[in-house]
Amino acid sequence: MRTLTQKAAMVFGVVFLLVGLLGFFLPGGTGMESHPDQAPRLLGLFPVNLLHNLVHLAFGAWGLAASRSYGGSRGYHRTGAIIYLVLVVLAFIDPTTFGLVPIGGNDIWLHAVLAIGLGYFGFVHREAGVPANS
Repeated sequence: MRTLTQKAAMVFGVVFLLVGLLGFFLPGGTGMESHPDQAPRLLGLFPVNLLHNLVHLAFGAWGLAASRSYGGSRGYHRTGAIIYLVLVVLAFIDPTTFGLVPIGGNDIWLHAVLAIGLGYFGFVHREAGVPANS
């Protein structure tokens, strides 16, 4: 039986896979425009490009693979929270991620929310019957 932490990793994984796939269907979604104001926008809000879509697919696949074990899920959530927190800070320094991926605009608050959600399952949430050091 999967723990809530594992189920959350699976949900994050599925959502990231869907977001990555949807990005390919946007006009310009397979281009490499990295400026947030000029890149195509998923749902009209979030700038994406080819590399951004590939990162979403990879993060989704990782979430699904990690959901197979409790430890893997915790590691996914912890590492993901740190990555998204770094992306929030980086967006204020260079919203084009050094000319590779648009992470400015609405991605800033989305990445902050993701960091909080991932961080909750990685650092705060405790499963009943699972040792605290797992």
